[in-house]
Amino acid sequence: MNDALESTLEPRAFGRVAVLYGGRSAEREVSLKSGGMVLKALQDAGVDAFGIDVGDDLLQRLLSEKIDRAFIILHGRGGEDGSMQGLLEVAGIPYTGSGVLASALAMDKLRTKRVWLSLGLPTPAYAVLASEDDCRRAATELGFPLIVKPAHEGSSIGMAKVDGVEALIAAWRSAAEYDSQVLVEQWISGPEFTVATLRGQVLPAIGLGTPHSFYDYDAKYLASDTQYRIPCGLAPEKERELQDLCARACEALGIQGWGRTDVMQDAEGRFWLLEVNTAPGMTDHSLVPMAARAAGLDFQQLVLAILADSVEARG
Repeated sequence: MNDALESTLEPRAFGRVAVLYGGRSAEREVSLKSGGMVLKALQDAGVDAFGIDVGDDLLQRLLSEKIDRAFIILHGRGGEDGSMQGLLEVAGIPYTGSGVLASALAMDKLRTKRVWLSLGLPTPAYAVLASEDDCRRAATELGFPLIVKPAHEGSSIGMAKVDGVEALIAAWRSAAEYDSQVLVEQWISGPEFTVATLRGQVLPAIGLGTPHSFYDYDAKYLASDTQYRIPCGLAPEKERELQDLCARACEALGIQGWGRTDVMQDAEGRFWLLEVNTAPGMTDHSLVPMAARAAGLDFQQLVLAILADSVEARG
């Protein structure tokens, strides 16, 4: 086991911990599952933890409950986009994961790409869609196939792979139901990888395989035929290249505590950054627990390590 990852704090050192989960984003159901597993792991470890299903009474709960720190396991808007982090900072409550700016940047796929491109980090060519004319222009400039994404959703919600202009217009309209800002990216044909970071260290990469056209919501949370490869199948030097790229991608956004970077590899072996998740899933299908196990940490040790990072002063 990597001792630098594991928490050395006694459970009582965390004080009273509020696990924030649920919420009102499109990823609510996933967050409820993640939060339930995190809460059980903390309680089983002896931490004085309780859950808050985030709703309209959140501010009242934060003010009325004795809370020494918060474990944020909200996915999507309202929890992973900097707003919850800002609220907790104003309330003086330490929390897990990245701060306000990094959370907001990572949740915004468009601005994430712009930061990476400004530093010369590889990410697929893209366009922003706001009209049918934008769709036609993107088709001409980028070619097909393409993938359409709401700019501020996670868990592959609202995403679609398209092979023609009419399908692109339909996918843009569908994605716009989730987000006023919609991206379209060049499709990268090749294997997908995901790389988790924990307490400043990069965990073993996971190779993903699915019979679906891409790693969509069903493949992530429901399907039984999704393949997870650990070791990831890359040559050692190529995996190190991937891990280094993901570390640089997280550093560029200011990621703290923990996170997960998604990457594609093309036919020439080049890696392309897709996005960083600052509060990744923690369900029985989730990727960060798999990577942690490969590094020698079971689920409870992983949860305690994430929580331990919130004890340290935020930069």
